[in-house]
Amino acid sequence: MTEETPPATKRIFINDVDKYSSRHIAKFLFTSLTEDIALVPGASFELRGTVSSREEFSFPLERYKLPTRDELLEKLLECDVVMYNISENATHKQLEEATWALKALHAETENFKSHKLFILVSTVMTWAMTKPQNTEDTDVLITEQEFRRRRPHRNFKSHNNLEKLVLKLGKEKKSKLTGYVVGSGLQYGMGENLFHYFFKVSWLMTMPKVPIFGDGKNYIPMIHVYDLGGVIHNIIEQNPKPKYILAVDDSKTTLEEIVKTISEALGPGKTLNVSEQEAIAMEACQPVELEYLTINLSLDIFIIKDSFNLQWKSEAGMVENMESIVEEYKTTRQLLPIRICLGGPPSVGKTTIAKKLCNHYKIHHIKIKKMIEEKVVKLKELASGDESEDESEEIASAARAQLENISNSMEMHQGRLEDELIFEILQEKLNSKPCRNQGYVLDGYLKTYAQAKQLFHDDDLEEEDTTMKGPVYNKNITPEFVIALEATDEFLTQRVLGLPESVAEKTRCTRDEFLPRLKKYRELSSSEEKLLDYFDEIEIYPEHIEVATDDPEYKEVMKQIIASVGATKNYGLSPEEQEEDRRKKEEEMRKRVAAEKAEQKRRNKTALAEMAAQYEEWEKNLSEVRRQEEEQMEAQSLPLRNYLMKHVMPALSEAMVECCKIKPEDPIDFLAEHLMKKNQG
Repeated sequence: MTEETPPATKRIFINDVDKYSSRHIAKFLFTSLTEDIALVPGASFELRGTVSSREEFSFPLERYKLPTRDELLEKLLECDVVMYNISENATHKQLEEATWALKALHAETENFKSHKLFILVSTVMTWAMTKPQNTEDTDVLITEQEFRRRRPHRNFKSHNNLEKLVLKLGKEKKSKLTGYVVGSGLQYGMGENLFHYFFKVSWLMTMPKVPIFGDGKNYIPMIHVYDLGGVIHNIIEQNPKPKYILAVDDSKTTLEEIVKTISEALGPGKTLNVSEQEAIAMEACQPVELEYLTINLSLDIFIIKDSFNLQWKSEAGMVENMESIVEEYKTTRQLLPIRICLGGPPSVGKTTIAKKLCNHYKIHHIKIKKMIEEKVVKLKELASGDESEDESEEIASAARAQLENISNSMEMHQGRLEDELIFEILQEKLNSKPCRNQGYVLDGYLKTYAQAKQLFHDDDLEEEDTTMKGPVYNKNITPEFVIALEATDEFLTQRVLGLPESVAEKTRCTRDEFLPRLKKYRELSSSEEKLLDYFDEIEIYPEHIEVATDDPEYKEVMKQIIASVGATKNYGLSPEEQEEDRRKKEEEMRKRVAAEKAEQKRRNKTALAEMAAQYEEWEKNLSEVRRQEEEQMEAQSLPLRNYLMKHVMPALSEAMVECCKIKPEDPIDFLAEHLMKKNQG
């Protein structure tokens, strides 16, 4: 029995792999093999591609950064499949490179050792101006078979010309280069690209209504980017006979339907129509993106349905699969809520720390008193019908009833709201889109085990699955991190005594209020069923942090909490915030540099003054030393001078006079002999 030869590894080139579309197509091709959904058993791909950054990828990739044309052609000739993706905002340079690559490969076909594929991933924008053959029947879909009749948007004529070139060169008989054109619908999924604006403003909840550009009645041909990867995969493995293939899903949805569904799933649930000019003015999108989003086209496809073996990710479209699309968006962009419960004794600093955490993580601060006040204001708006003309009388009536319950409860409990109503309002708050999207810090409200269980217990889940072991809780609203701040009574008391009277009264930290509150907290903390026991039971283990120094910035406490919670899982700063942050940093740097220069100047001036004083002192000391040396030498030289004048100079002077008279040939010898004779005589 002969063994089957395993399929050879196919080398696949993809341009611009660090762009949204190409990155996810490449990732799909890699995962299609590792997840055992390969169309050909045992097949393997070797991915190569151009990049413009040092971005790391979650799949193996031989990358080429800014290669020359000669270098790039050499790499293309090594590949079995060359894919150029011009489906998303392709620049003139990218179109030019794709055209060059096609022509360069075509010129080398005679030297090919094996057959190659050239796949152009284009866009349905080359169909944008195509009209049905029966212009009177506007509901008729334009079929895939009519690709020769397609008419491009005025700004996508270069895309259309490149499509035609691929089809023309691919027609040549016995050519070793086969060309395919994939007309891709507007791509979505995996973190989003073209539709990202709608997801972002919905997730951030920065606008009460999500904008729809134009009237929103236009039909948009779409495809999930992974389904587009599946189409490419099928072309590589099957080499289908049709050379022009439309890649769109089954959805026939309008921009209005898409934006409304996104808003309902992630955001405020409301939309607002804005003109295209307003959309550009508010920097919601670039003009070229608006061209994509305002396409109005309904297409009927059959090739990928009838001939391809697609394992659809989103065959019914974005609207029908919005729940999974939203999860992809959150997971891909790591937009995960951070839910924190912050507890501790009175005056330990919970509210200050909560505000700092909310500012750091861009999450929502839940302070019970403020939450109730906001709820009352909201109910009054609903009850009066001021919120919107769309609000029904039924909603207004329910708001009035809830307001009455709140008012009665506060009257019966000396201005305080009973726990049942607080839990109702708090659960609504925790389930709100802002808290579900970004997260929250629950600031010091929960005091007991019973309160925590009543707030977070999930009765519905318990009824659905009676076999579950351990406590059942609502994972969508229960905090992931429980921070228990701790401090000694002595420390807290000293801190309270140091507060100004006005601050102490405002924060209920006067001596008459603080001590009973502290006593009550200690009693609850030592009870048989403590608050923290509940979180231990559901395996969310509290982090105990000691507050031992009177640091108003709580730097050490914040450092410990951030180390425990981890990095932010939110959008970074907005362009405006980035600019403000940059301006502040530049101003701080300017002030620091100016201060350093001033300090250096002061130091230099001080050093020069010190050096001048030292030099003056040195010169003064040197003069004194010289004077003392001269005096010492003068004193030492007096006895010697007297001795020479009395005993040596008379004889020497006489000898020298005699020497001058005679002028001997050797005056030194003469002087020596004369002095010896004088001494002997």
